[in-house]
Amino acid sequence: MKLKCLIVDDEPIAQNIVKGFIEDIPDLEVVDICDNAMEALKVLQKQTVDILFLDIEMPKLSGLSFLKTLSHPPATIITTAYREFALEGFELDVVDYLLKPFSFERFLKAVNKVNRTQEIHSPTEPKSCEKTYEYFKVDRKNIRIDYDDIIYIEGLSNYVKIHIKDKHFVVYHKLIDLQNLLPSDQFVRIHKSFIVAFDKIKAYGNDYVEIFDRQLSIGNTYKENFFTLLTRRQN
Repeated sequence: MKLKCLIVDDEPIAQNIVKGFIEDIPDLEVVDICDNAMEALKVLQKQTVDILFLDIEMPKLSGLSFLKTLSHPPATIITTAYREFALEGFELDVVDYLLKPFSFERFLKAVNKVNRTQEIHSPTEPKSCEKTYEYFKVDRKNIRIDYDDIIYIEGLSNYVKIHIKDKHFVVYHKLIDLQNLLPSDQFVRIHKSFIVAFDKIKAYGNDYVEIFDRQLSIGNTYKENFFTLLTRRQN
């Protein structure tokens, strides 16, 4: 089932950018586009919205003031040119705060946070299962990669190489961003350059893990945490 998205922004260009990004993500759909908060309120009163993309500076009522009026707001991603409201936004439990102009990669990261920080479900349906995949932009396409298929992830400056069986994908992401994104019960950082899947580890020693046909070093900074988590999984 696709997540229903509402765009609230008084700038047509900004509306079109967010709409285009949403259309590039198969799990999302736009249910409406509003020029101001009052129009958005009417939409929210009529139908379920899973993700609210909300500008701040708008006529009559600002985005943050509007958010304060909602007793049960959807998962909200702020889209604005004003960085000075970021603290107030996060105090209102927004999922992410995007500064215009933002890239598709940054937008996708914010969307991926939604299912990692909140359970999105219709009031008339049971809660959705925990997310088991992410979409990553690879060669102008959004590729679905299931968590169970990931063997390990290798950091390459501002890029990562995601290794799955018989192939890999190079994605514009920092390793720390993926560390925060992936479920911690399935993946662990073992080195400044490596995140590995627990269930793909074939063997390990004091300073290395064997994973498929590679031996990866365990960095001193990550050693204590790795062995602590590994021991918990074995008990």
